[in-house]
Amino acid sequence: MLKYIHVKPLAAESLGVRSMCTYVETPDVKILLDAGVSLCPKRFGLPPHPEEFKAIDKCRKKISEAAEKADIITLSHYHFDHHTPSYEDWLCNWTMHVETAKQIYEDKIVLVKNPKEKINYSQRRRGWVFQKTSGKFAKKLLVADNNSFTFGETKIKFSEPVFHGPDDSALGWVLMTTIEYDGEKFMFAPDVQGPISNHTLALILKEKADLTMIGGPPLYLTGFRIDEELIEKGIGNLGKIVENSPYVIIEHHILRDENWKTKISKVFEKAEKTGHKILTAAEFLGRKNMLLEASRKRLFAEIPPSREFEKWMQKNVKERKRVKPPV
Repeated sequence: MLKYIHVKPLAAESLGVRSMCTYVETPDVKILLDAGVSLCPKRFGLPPHPEEFKAIDKCRKKISEAAEKADIITLSHYHFDHHTPSYEDWLCNWTMHVETAKQIYEDKIVLVKNPKEKINYSQRRRGWVFQKTSGKFAKKLLVADNNSFTFGETKIKFSEPVFHGPDDSALGWVLMTTIEYDGEKFMFAPDVQGPISNHTLALILKEKADLTMIGGPPLYLTGFRIDEELIEKGIGNLGKIVENSPYVIIEHHILRDENWKTKISKVFEKAEKTGHKILTAAEFLGRKNMLLEASRKRLFAEIPPSREFEKWMQKNVKERKRVKPPV
């Protein structure tokens, strides 16, 4: 697919967790993008199924292994499925005190979203905490917004902050990353939700990437948290990206709906007409999709958890974060 830029998704919705963590290697440098992974604490009125905990455990190990090799760690925004916090949490983030984060960020060049500008309140606070905890282990902690960094012949370019979904989103801003080597381009566009924003779309199309990894529209929130009109706009803009990028890895929010393929059938039609490819992270790796959160209700019905797990489920949230689930 690409000759010089090696791309390997490590954690994603199609791999059973909330994440877009991806390892990228060029002849010059090894990069770990958005080194975080999470589970939704409550969906369909249920906590994560044991299969989801098994998936996050595997993904955490892959992220840990990739961090050992990486020279650079990036952080597009301060949601916990995109960076690793320094506290214990076995319910959502599968982290063990400070050790999990230290292993990832220690002695690395960490390129981060500016924690003081173009950022909402909750992420500003998390950004401050990151600087005082996980970030303190970094060899260098550098602001990435609208900046470029060169390592040998490899260029890592960050976008201006773009909205986490629609324009003026209450969820704040994120950074997109383009990695270029010898004319090849890989673009990483997390949490742009389609993109819904036309300005974000224009920035993505301008890059003319050979391979684009993008967070799709949150279909599961249609008419609930996001207007149907905005979701349709995100789907339409995704179609424009597919027409312009030969290979598109579609991930994240969109895969929290089991019927996602049917709902964006027009996008697949555009890909077919242009001879371009749409893949999930799992499909890119040659694996089957494992949309565990989207099928959580069915999992509890078809694969009932053990009595020990049911006892763990009865604990309050604070206790469940402190006590590793029996899976």
